[in-house]
Amino acid sequence: MSEPSLDFTVRKLGVAQQPSPLHLSKRFDDYQANYVTDDQRVIYGVEVEGDADSVCFERKELLEKAGPREFIYFDPAHVKAAVLTAGGLCPGLNDVVRSIVMTLWYRYGVRSIAGIRYGYRGLYAIDETPPVDLSPDVVRDIHRHGGTMLGSSRGGGDKVSKMVDTLLDRGINLLFTIGGDGTQKGALAIAREIERRGLSISVVGIPKTIDNDLSFVERSFGFETAVAEAVHAVAAAHIEARDAMDGIGLVKVMGRESGFIAAHTALAQNDVNFVLIPEVPFELLGENGLLAHLERRLNERHHAVILAAEGAGQTMVEQASGTDASGNKKLGDVGLFLKSAITSHFAKKGREVGLKYIDPSYIIRSAAAVPSDSIYCARLGANAVHAAMSGRTECLLGLVNSRYVHVPMALAVGRRNAVDPEGPLWRDVVEATGQPPLMCG
Repeated sequence: MSEPSLDFTVRKLGVAQQPSPLHLSKRFDDYQANYVTDDQRVIYGVEVEGDADSVCFERKELLEKAGPREFIYFDPAHVKAAVLTAGGLCPGLNDVVRSIVMTLWYRYGVRSIAGIRYGYRGLYAIDETPPVDLSPDVVRDIHRHGGTMLGSSRGGGDKVSKMVDTLLDRGINLLFTIGGDGTQKGALAIAREIERRGLSISVVGIPKTIDNDLSFVERSFGFETAVAEAVHAVAAAHIEARDAMDGIGLVKVMGRESGFIAAHTALAQNDVNFVLIPEVPFELLGENGLLAHLERRLNERHHAVILAAEGAGQTMVEQASGTDASGNKKLGDVGLFLKSAITSHFAKKGREVGLKYIDPSYIIRSAAAVPSDSIYCARLGANAVHAAMSGRTECLLGLVNSRYVHVPMALAVGRRNAVDPEGPLWRDVVEATGQPPLMCG
C-alpha cells in the first residue's frame, strides 16, 4: 500500500507548448506508438491487506509515467545539452551516454551536445577538462566497451555556484547526470541553485548504483552485469575449494550498505554456503558463530564457499578513517579480515585448510554491460531525454512495477534500498545456502 506521506510530484520549468517533432499517435487502435499523457500514472506500493475493499490515492502519491509528450517545453533548435558521468565506474555508462545522444540527435534534432569530462570536475574546472562534442559518429560503438568515454570523478558538491555559472556561460539548458546517490545529490543542489537564479535549465538524472540500493528505483543499470560477473568469481572459488581437502573459497563483492549483489549471486550460482551482507549481523566466535558453522561444514563436505558483501561485518573490522570524495564512509576490508580470521582459527586447531581469496570488484565495475543491462540503459537514456525536453527537472528515471517513471530526486536520494532480512529474497538465500538464518549468540 502506498505510504501517504510520499509526494511524487515532479517539478516543471513551465508550460509545454511546443509541438513535439516526434510523430506519434493519440489513438490506441492504429498500431502506432502513442504519446504519454500527464494523466498516465503508476502506483508505487502494490501490496494491500486482504480485507481491503478498495485503495484510494491522491494524485501526488502516484508516479508520473515516463515517455514522449505531445507538447514539449524546449524548442529543439535552441537546445544545448550536456551529459556527464560521475562516481565509481559501472557497467552500462557508455550505453546510457549513447542512448541520450542518439535520442537527442535523431528524435529531437538537437545538434549541440557536450560531453562533460570527468564528472562534475568538468563543470567547475572546465579549462583543465574541456568538454567534447558528442554526435552519433562519436558514440556509435561506445556501448561495446566498459567504463565511460567521458571519464568520471567523485566530489565537487561544494562548487555548485561555479558549476551553474559554467552552464550559464555555455548556454546549456539540458543537463543529464549519470551517477549514483552522491551524483544525484549534487544534481539536486545544482537544480535548486538554477531555480534560485530563475533559470530555465532542466536537470535530469539517470540512476547508477551497482549496489542496486537507490530508493524508488526497482533496478539500477549495471546490477545484472555485476551479478553475471560475480557468478564467474564464485564459480572459480567453488572449483578451488572443491578440488582441495578442506578447501575454502572466499569471495568479496560490492555492497556497501546493501547485499543485493551477494544475495542474487548466491541464488544464481547455488554453490555458496555462507552469504554475509550488511543487513544481517554475524559473529565469528561461539557455537552459533561463522567459524563454528564453517568447521562443521568442512567436517561434513570438506569444502566451503563464503560470499561477503564489502559492507558486511563492519563492527568487527578495523575501520578506515574519514569519508571518500563522494561523502561515503570508508570501510574496513572485510575480505582480508575474514581471510586472516579463518586462517588463524584453523591454524590454532592444527588443521590445514586451503583458503583462496578472490576480490573481483574492479573487474566487475569495468565490464561491458550484458544485453539485459544494455536494453535497460537504452530505454533509461531515451526516457531521460523525453523528460528533459518536456521541461521536467529535479527528477531521475526509474523502473517501478515494470514501468518507466519520473522520480523526484529529493525522494530518491533520501533513503536507500536494503535487503529485508525477514523478506522473501533473504529467505530464499538462506534456503539455497543452508546457512543458519542468524549466526549470532
